[in-house]
Amino acid sequence: MGSNYAHKETSRRGISRVLCLMVGLSLPMLIGAGVTPLQAAETNTTAQAPGPKQTKKIVGVVSDSKTGEPIIGAAVRLKGSSQGVITDIEGHFEIQAAPGDQLFVSSVGYTSKTIRVEKTTILSITLSEDAKTLQNVVVTAFGTGQKKESVTGSIQTVRPMELKIPSANLSNAFAGRLAGVIAYQRSGEPGSNGSDFFIRGVASMNSQAPLIVLDGVEISRADLNALDPEVIESFSVLKDATASAMYGTRGANGVLIIKTKSGADLDRPVIGVRIENYINMPVQLPKLANAETYMRLYNEAVTNQGTGSLLYSEDRIRKTLSGEDRYLYPNVDWYKELFNDVTYNQRANFNVRGGTSKITYFLNANVNHETGMLKGRSKDFFSYDNNISLMKYAFQNNVDFHLSPSATIAMQLNAQLSNFHGPVTASNGNGSASDIYKGIMDINPVDFPVMWPQNDSQWVRWGGYRLGSNNAWNPVADASSGYKDTFESTVIANLNYTQKLDFITKGLSFKGLASFKNWSTSTTFRHQGYNIYQNKSDNKLPDGDYDLKMANGGDPSRPVLGTGGNSAGDRRFYLQAFLNYDRTFGKHNVAGMLLYNQDEHVVNNPNNDLIRSLPHRRQGYAARVNYEYDGRYMVEVNAGISGSENFAKGHRYGFFPSFSAGWNISNEAFWQPLKKAINNLKIRASYGLAGNDKAGNERFVYLDVVDNSSNDRPYFQTGFDGQTEGRRGPLFKRFLNEDITWEIARKLNVGFDISVLRMLNLTVDFFQEHRTNVFQEKQSIPNYFGTAASKIYGNFAEVKNWGVDMSAELNKQLSKDLTMQLRGTFTFARNRVVKYDEAPNLRPTRRQVGRSLFTYTGYVADGYYIDQADIAHSPKSTLNNIAVAPGDIKYLDQPDEHGKYDGIIDENDQVPLGYSTVPEINYGLGGTFTYKQWDFGFHLQGQAHTSLMMSGFSPFGTNTRRNVLQWIADNHWSKDNQNPHALYPRLTEYDNNQNTKNSTHWLRDASFLKLRSLEIGYRFKMARVYVNANNLLTLSSFKLWDPEMGGGKGMSYPLQRTFNLGVNFTFK
Repeated sequence: MGSNYAHKETSRRGISRVLCLMVGLSLPMLIGAGVTPLQAAETNTTAQAPGPKQTKKIVGVVSDSKTGEPIIGAAVRLKGSSQGVITDIEGHFEIQAAPGDQLFVSSVGYTSKTIRVEKTTILSITLSEDAKTLQNVVVTAFGTGQKKESVTGSIQTVRPMELKIPSANLSNAFAGRLAGVIAYQRSGEPGSNGSDFFIRGVASMNSQAPLIVLDGVEISRADLNALDPEVIESFSVLKDATASAMYGTRGANGVLIIKTKSGADLDRPVIGVRIENYINMPVQLPKLANAETYMRLYNEAVTNQGTGSLLYSEDRIRKTLSGEDRYLYPNVDWYKELFNDVTYNQRANFNVRGGTSKITYFLNANVNHETGMLKGRSKDFFSYDNNISLMKYAFQNNVDFHLSPSATIAMQLNAQLSNFHGPVTASNGNGSASDIYKGIMDINPVDFPVMWPQNDSQWVRWGGYRLGSNNAWNPVADASSGYKDTFESTVIANLNYTQKLDFITKGLSFKGLASFKNWSTSTTFRHQGYNIYQNKSDNKLPDGDYDLKMANGGDPSRPVLGTGGNSAGDRRFYLQAFLNYDRTFGKHNVAGMLLYNQDEHVVNNPNNDLIRSLPHRRQGYAARVNYEYDGRYMVEVNAGISGSENFAKGHRYGFFPSFSAGWNISNEAFWQPLKKAINNLKIRASYGLAGNDKAGNERFVYLDVVDNSSNDRPYFQTGFDGQTEGRRGPLFKRFLNEDITWEIARKLNVGFDISVLRMLNLTVDFFQEHRTNVFQEKQSIPNYFGTAASKIYGNFAEVKNWGVDMSAELNKQLSKDLTMQLRGTFTFARNRVVKYDEAPNLRPTRRQVGRSLFTYTGYVADGYYIDQADIAHSPKSTLNNIAVAPGDIKYLDQPDEHGKYDGIIDENDQVPLGYSTVPEINYGLGGTFTYKQWDFGFHLQGQAHTSLMMSGFSPFGTNTRRNVLQWIADNHWSKDNQNPHALYPRLTEYDNNQNTKNSTHWLRDASFLKLRSLEIGYRFKMARVYVNANNLLTLSSFKLWDPEMGGGKGMSYPLQRTFNLGVNFTFK
């Protein structure tokens, strides 16, 4: 059979030139394999193996495992000898070998394979593409691959291994690792501890969320967070119009494209097992004042305000500190009563990868168990434990059927399951651990005990008190009053079909995708009320019990554990089909794509809501054309047509084109002298449009909405002679506007890629985006026109967004055993409102135009009032609800549009304050060092040009007695400490509006630099043991809580510091 092949080839014209070329290209490999060119060319020559083994002629073919195409010039070497050959132009080879011998097959760009010779003399060998080769391919729009050197758009890729951090949410790995992505985490509560992230900041007051695509299908942020990095093959961020215009309405805010791993044609399956145990502890806890400090500061607050409320006596303070009676004179540390300092968590992953030339598979399963800081005090009093326990399961099953060298069917199944068990604090099932945490601030340590002695009572006698109209409550009773179980499931099933159409024209292929996604959640909760008792006096009854009464009045009752629940869900159908063309003609490479897709999203339980019951539908067409000449000049044109339900006829379809070009300067002849120093230099530019059809949660925004049942409807009376009758007319909740059309993003990007000394790679992109026709509710119509309860939407606003993002990577072999890899990213994104529909009589400082999105508005503080004379000679404040006094915050009067001052502090004196709450600057630096079997990694991340507004921590209060934070106790203005730079103003018993307004007094710089992660590992033959940690250190000028959490978060569930021990096994 092999001789016939050889004879057939030798009869072809020009075969000698082909063989010479093949041998020349394969020379380095042949030398390494111990094969001479003569041996390679003479396929009919029989080389007898040494020794007594009886050899025979083995004939075979080597082909690509995915495409089925023959691999030309693959080296086939007999292990343990110098004998070897290379494959011909049809992938065929012949070699002498004996049963039991091993053939080593290799080719540039493919993973090598060892084949054992058995009885058969005919072999069909397939090789899989090498992972290192795959790294040079960038996944672009709709999952198509493109070589890095020919990419003209702005695309950031990241290796999946860089996303492996000790966190239950994938998005927590984004900060500082992805150039162009701004990410931050606001909470550490399990189930709510993922990160918010934006691609190149925000450029619209409507939807800012990027599109997330997994294996060609749109997924939610929750789906993304459930992914284990172990399943990810490639991760790309599409940032400019060239990269995202093809997605039309969905791609205006950038696109994340994630491709999961597929199987491989391997000799034997590769099995991976990862087991981790980690502990979490708060990064920073608020420090509360002790009992004595609280009571003395309360006395100070009452005296300052002169309310006449009863003061804590010295005798009461003494008895509280001595612990004389912990019920009459309590001293409760509510935090220690309710929360642990450490939580214990586990995570495990199992995956198998393998296959044959016909079927390949990748299977993955992982489980994650998180617990919360809550102690779960309910089990101390009742039969249930309501501590937080979150179990998350994820499964990824990918199977490819290679029906022929030109046809493949791929099935992908992603399933996510989660079971959350935790507390509720209200009869409707609301409340969470975060609410319980915040409640610590709303209670003080000395007014009542956790509970009174049970004695012969049939229920727990919880401590509490009632002030004014506020009902009495108890944090431990609240935290123990109920629990909920929430089960959530997401299933995504994809069916892909790929067909090469070379029989029509070479390079043409077809791909179809059908996808179904179903998400559902159901919650069952149980909650009971509780009886709160308040002591009537400090005297005990004759039987030794305490003199108690129901704090909220009435008689005590037996608590009953009620039951409730709710459910929600939706489903999505997605169809996609495209033709792809990619062919090279000499120095010319031409590629193109023509695509159609449609999407339908349906709510499973719309209840009685007509609008919710209607399916969301989208339809789109897209096309792309690429041209590349000699690896030097690249041009790309993209276009997308999207249809949306939100617009009237004539506006429903939007056209979004883009154009880009690139010049690979380092491939020019004149660059050759510099090639050793700068081996790669490419400049790129792109311009294009992207669209957005979202206007908040509104649907069919062009239609009017009429309400005939609301009490807000216009009212009139009619009649005469004393006989009148009232009627209400219709209320237009939203006015008709059939001219509403697409919000358009005009995106410009200029960038360059450079590689120095083959070890330093740098990518820099400058971008500018101009959003026009931004959806906005009209603000310029006065309420006296009768439109106060009506919404009028239109394309009224404009926003500009600009900045720069860059990434750098340094790879260096420092010695034989020591390697170093450093990675850095930097992102700067700033926006300005250019146009906004607002009231014409607003002062310039109160207008949106000229401001950044998501910035604070407030007053400019001018220290504290010194004395009554200072108050009398300062602008009169209208912000106060109690009398202004020395020690209150003083504000500056602001001029009107004519430069005049009115001498009054009111809402017109508000100005823009600080930077946006979305950081303008996000940066990171990470590194990995490998020494023999040891490896060490670190990652630093920071943010800058962002502000937070302190709020939500004022002590005492109207009809309540909130706790006091220690920093307020240490540094507040008082008669004995008239410090103009004190952190907190004078204390008052009641809420003091003068001192709690947003102002420069409470504005803080939220910049920080964090040691995000640290890891050290050791590799064995089949395993790696490692220890890593997250959120180890924070450097910031703001010290009161973690600045990453943002404003108003002083008493919110804190971010967590993680210490993790893991082991990873690999069986081949």
